[in-house]
Order: sequence, then structure tokens, then C-alpha cells
Amino acid sequence: MAKKTVTRSAKLGMEERAAAIAALKEKELDILVVGGGIVGTGSAMDAVTRGLRVGMVEARDWGSGTSSRSSKLVHGGIRYLEQLNFRLVREALIERGLLLQRLAPHLVKPVRFLYPLTTPIIERLYIGAGMLLYDLFSYSGGRPPGVPHHRHLTKRQVHKIMPSLRDDALVGGITYYDAQVDDARYVSSLARTASFYGAHVASRVRVEGFLKVGERVVGVQAHDLLTGERFDIRARQVVNATGVWTDDTQSMVGERGQFKVRASKGIHLVVPRDRFQSKIGLLLRTEKSVLFVIPWGRHWLIGTTDTDWNLDKAHPAATAADIDYLLGHVNKVINVPLTREDVEGVYAGLRPLLAGESDETSKLSREHIVAHSVPGLVVVAGGKWTTYRIMAKDAIDEAVAALDGKVPPSTTEDVALLGAEGYQAAWNKRSKIARAFGVHRVRIEHLLNRYGTLTDELLDLIRERPELNHPLPGADDYLEAEVVYAATHEGALHLDDVLARRTRISIEAWDRGVSAAPVAARLMGDVLGWDDARVKQEVRFYLKRVAAERASQEQPDDASADRVRLEAPDITVAK
Repeated sequence: MAKKTVTRSAKLGMEERAAAIAALKEKELDILVVGGGIVGTGSAMDAVTRGLRVGMVEARDWGSGTSSRSSKLVHGGIRYLEQLNFRLVREALIERGLLLQRLAPHLVKPVRFLYPLTTPIIERLYIGAGMLLYDLFSYSGGRPPGVPHHRHLTKRQVHKIMPSLRDDALVGGITYYDAQVDDARYVSSLARTASFYGAHVASRVRVEGFLKVGERVVGVQAHDLLTGERFDIRARQVVNATGVWTDDTQSMVGERGQFKVRASKGIHLVVPRDRFQSKIGLLLRTEKSVLFVIPWGRHWLIGTTDTDWNLDKAHPAATAADIDYLLGHVNKVINVPLTREDVEGVYAGLRPLLAGESDETSKLSREHIVAHSVPGLVVVAGGKWTTYRIMAKDAIDEAVAALDGKVPPSTTEDVALLGAEGYQAAWNKRSKIARAFGVHRVRIEHLLNRYGTLTDELLDLIRERPELNHPLPGADDYLEAEVVYAATHEGALHLDDVLARRTRISIEAWDRGVSAAPVAARLMGDVLGWDDARVKQEVRFYLKRVAAERASQEQPDDASADRVRLEAPDITVAK
């Protein structure tokens, strides 16, 4: 009898989602991960590459919470050196090198920052010593750091690379390197990679309760938000990786938990690159924390704030006061002040901090905790985006310790994301690829830095349908083909998934995606089988979201901003 071969699909479309849900219903899993942010997708990836039978469900879109609303930095955390948290910094810097060089070189890139010095000699010695430690820690783990060392600059040298700085804002500077990432793309790519290795993953599936035998958790009660179907998923171990929703998820088991997670709101502004003349990013001290001005393609990201948030977790809202706070701090050091009219986009996210004795969120721990809170249920919480792989490994280690039989150790240090293998070779051929497809080289570079070697699939789509080789209205950086690909290959199920996460049009376009929305919805509808009414519904809900976010950003305080933002509800399909 011929041996049956198992084919692995690199797609994550509607067919793959339906197959995943069918598999989730069928038989008991080894591991079920609840939560599809960076830690949840990392946990699914860790478990499936150990050879386990794995499922993962996410109530909304991949990375739609905290994981798509970060500072987009993969970093050790300069400020943690001052807190003497050397272990956390070292761990994060090792992960930074791994992401840059092996796991996702197409998505994670080096970025250079300036730390301006305001007092001579003593500050240079103090900050320079910290930067030296930063460089040394990045060599730990047996491989080079993947970025150059820090450098001391004179005042004149600083002004040469950053002409927009005020003359009285510094006496010199130190430059250093970290890395940046499109966080939302990384999470959806990680979910897709886990699926490729055999995990049964489905977004828009909400967990509404836990299945228990006695005190033991043996699975979950799930609700498919696309079809309305409710079903049970059985698993030998369940991993709760729900971030700022950790306490809410734990409460479904009737278990109060051994720790609490507090949400800290951080907002970011997006401004055009020409508003601030500089070749590199900027790191500033504030009275509460640090503030970054980060190069982001044709834009700058300015952030972040750090304030307690006790309102709606799904849609944290930026206030007028938040925006003015960031503008005020940046304007202290630049020649031409930024105004509200310079702001293209604004986004707010929540850090899941482990609650402790401190009342200030800026002082709460960025460490993570893994606990087997009740039999059959592992909870992982806290941590930093950069160290997601370590958090995932620790969570799965805890889960497999309760499984019968020997389970192999984590392999994720050596398993790259889809699109990573061969990326450098493809990058070296980018001019040749551009000529072959009659596409500008800059466009090929854009695609390679979003899809890696999977760019071939985009180019094949354009070859089959040349009309998709057009930029979206009001968003020249993105092609119509990318919308179609998001729906067929990347698990995008709603218009918001594409405009806010598969692309970053919702924060990068001046109109926040309003003009692109009808075109993108029609393209998605052709793939996903939407009728005209559904296409219009998707556009209508997206436009409501944009209007509500803009209005919330005019409000003076969190309570007012939250109330206004929630006037635009999430789209629902199932009856």
C-alpha cells in the first residue's frame, strides 16, 4: 500500500480556516492556544514544531490587540539598564540578533538612533558606559549582534546627520543601533508559518467558556463569529495567551489567578518624513520614561506615552492631551515645531504589565510569568514583544511537563518564518526581478521587505491579473494585488484586517484609508464571496471606525475618548 503523503500549504485563506475548524472539532489536541497575538502565535509555533497536535483560536484578527500597536521596535530596552535589569536586556538583545539574522530578516531591520547629550563629560561617560554594556550584551548567545556598535559624536557631527535639531538642545550625542519590525505583519506571518507546520489555526473564533472534568480544564467552548456556530474544542493542555485580557480569560474558569495584569496605554503619532530632517531616529528622555522618533518608511513614528487604562481593552483611545504631550516633548528639541496638522495617523495600544506594588505603570515589570494555574490550564503573561519566543518556549515547556511521554525541546531558534529563507539572495537580485516583471525596483524592494521570498507569489498574481499592479487610492505604497493576497493567503477576513494590519494604510494615509476602502472591499469581496450589501457593510463599518477614532482624538480625557471611540462597533457577520 502506497504511503500517504501530507502536503503542507503556505496559504491561510477561507478554505484553510474551514479545514482548521473541522480539525479542531474532530479529536483531542495536545495543546490549544487561546489568543492570536505575538505570544499566542509564538506558542502555537513552538508547540507544533515539537511534533505536537496543536490548535490556536483568536477572537478577532491576528495581532489585533497589543501586538499590532507597539513602537515597532525589536530592542533590548535601554531604560532597563538604568533599572539594573541586566538579565532582561541581555535576553532581549539575544532575541534581537536572532530575529534580524535568522528568523525574519525580511521583516526585522536595523535602525540607528541618536541619544542627544545635554551636559558635557559626566553624561557622556554615564550614557556611554550604558551603551557599551548594550553592545557587550548583544554578543551573548554565541553570535554577532547583527548591528554596528555605538558611536560618540560631536555637536557638529550630530547637526550634520540631524539638521532639524535646535542648536541649544544638545552639546553632543551618542548613536546606537536597535531593530524595527512591522509588528502586525510579523504576527500574521507567524500564524501562517505555524499553520504551514501543521497547527490548526482560526481567527474570529471566540472562547466563551472552559470545559472541565472535576477541577481539570479539558478544552474550551468556542464560537465561530463568522458563521455563528458554537462548538467544543478538547485539548490535553490549554495555554492562555490573551495579554491584557488574561484576567478576563482566567475568570471563565472561576479562578482568580496568582497575579494580575494591568493595562498601560501607549500612543504613537505618524508624521511625514519631510517634517523632520534627519538620517536617523531619536531617543529623548522625558520626566516619566523615554520618547522615540523612529524612521518608518516615508514617515516618522513618535511615541510613546505610559498611562494606566481601565476602559475598553479592544479599542484604547488616544486623547488630545496624549497627542499634545508627545508634540510638546518633540518640539522642545526641533527647529520647526510640529502641529496637529502635521499628524497623519495616531494609534493607541495597551501593554500587558504584571501588576505589583508600584502604582506607576512605568515602574511595573516587563518580565513575564508562566503558571499552571489550574490542572490543564497554563497562563503566560507580561513580557515584551521582543522576547515573545522565550515566553512561548516557557509556556509550552510548562504545558508539556504535564503530558505523558517525552516531548522534544523547543526548536524555534532554528525555524525561520515563511519568506525568510533565501531572502538575501532575492534582495541581491531585486533589479533583475524588477526588469523581468516591468516593475520599478523600489516597488520590488517594498514587496521583499513585506513578503520576503513569498514576493514570487505576489508577482505571479500580478502576471495573471495585470490590473492588480495599481496602487490603492490615497495609499501609493500598496498595490491592489496585496489586498487580494491578504484575503487568499494571509487570513484577512474583514476590510479592517487589510487596511489596519496586513497593510498600515489606516495610520499611514492622510485620509486613514477612506479613499482606499471601497476599492479594497471590492477586491476582498471578489475573493471571499461577498455580495454588494456585504461590501457596502464592510466599507460603512470601516468609515465609522475612522470617524470615531478621529473624534476620540479631539477629546480631553480617557473617559470621553473611550465613549466616542465605542460609537463605532466592531463589524459582526453571524446572525
